[in-house]
Formats: sequence, C-alpha cells, structure tokens
Amino acid sequence: MSVYGAAALNSQYGSMQHKPIPPVVLAAALSACSFQPESLNSERIEQRFGNYDVDVLEQNSGIRRSNVYSTDKGVRTCRTYAVVKFMDPGLAEIAAVHEAVLGGRSIGATFKDAGWEIRKMTTYIGSAQVGDPQHTIARIMRLNTPADVGLHAYQLSIEKGARSIHYATIVESHHPAYLTETELADIYPLESEFRADAEDVKSLIHLLLDTD
Repeated sequence: MSVYGAAALNSQYGSMQHKPIPPVVLAAALSACSFQPESLNSERIEQRFGNYDVDVLEQNSGIRRSNVYSTDKGVRTCRTYAVVKFMDPGLAEIAAVHEAVLGGRSIGATFKDAGWEIRKMTTYIGSAQVGDPQHTIARIMRLNTPADVGLHAYQLSIEKGARSIHYATIVESHHPAYLTETELADIYPLESEFRADAEDVKSLIHLLLDTD
C-alpha cells in the first residue's frame, strides 16, 4: 500500500549519478576518515526512552523488516522501522553473528558485542508523509496521521582491525518524536559522492513504505 507520492519526498540533495559503492572504494573511504565509533540507533533509543527491543516483522534470505521499539507502561511504540538488504551474509567469519541477527537481535549491538566496529555511509536523508492510519508504520508508531517520518538510508559496514565488510544496505523511518529529517542531517554527514540519485531514492522509499 503506497502512502506517498513524488511530492511527498522531501529531498534536499538533488540528483546525481549513483552506483553501488565497490567494497575497495568503500573501505578506502572509511579508512581515510578519522571516525569516532558509531552511536548505535538502539543505544540512542535506550538513552532517549529508557529501553529498547527488536521485533522482526518479516524476513527472507535477503531482506529483513524490523521494528525497534521502546516500551512505556506496557505499551510498545516503534521508534525506528527498518528494512535491511543483506549483502553477503555467507562469510564464515561472521556466520555466528549473522545467525544471531536473523534470530532477532539488533544488528549493531550484536556485531559490537562480537568485537566489530560499526560504520555507516549515508546515502540519503529526507522525509515522507504517512497518510493512511492503517499502514504498518502508522500503527506500530501510533501516529496521528498524516505525519512526516524522517528517513535515513545508508550502507552499513563492519570493521575489525584492517578487515572491512559491507554487511548491509539499510533504509530506516523514524518516529517524529525520536528523529526528524533535520536531526538526522545533524547526526549523519552526507558525502556528495555517495548521495543516492532520484531513482534510487524512489526505490528506497518504495521498499520501506510499500509494505502491504
């Protein structure tokens, strides 16, 4: 069920040619920058709302849809609805951690516990309007529709020593009381060479919001 139109996409970044980032280029870009360890989304939710948990809503061999939520007085509220496209989960060195992720654990927290560092290469920040009160995102976020949700798309890599693995491409929508488009732009730098073009943006939003 579509809850947006072309006019509902609020992209401030323009259109440019965009191709998947080769692993060698991605690794070089990451190593060339002086990164601080990523603050995990789950950690940020816990700091903001006191707790968090993950509910896997749908999963197949390559895609996972999940609800990262907080609980207050027994009531769950989705803070981040995420769609994950796994890249190459068959690598032996991460097989055990990947199985834990498939079992419902937070991606970032699980790899961090296993000694990996998390890196995010942002490709898009924007917003979309959720208008249908029966849409999955509206229901699990308990939104008063219509409501704008902040959107964040990125390539997630895991690192340990000199080893860097592009683990997944992730697109997230965030509860307006948690992270807005403006707040996302303040948190996550967007390098011009990695910005998604208009067609990629439409594809990402379709993957995220067309859930029915």
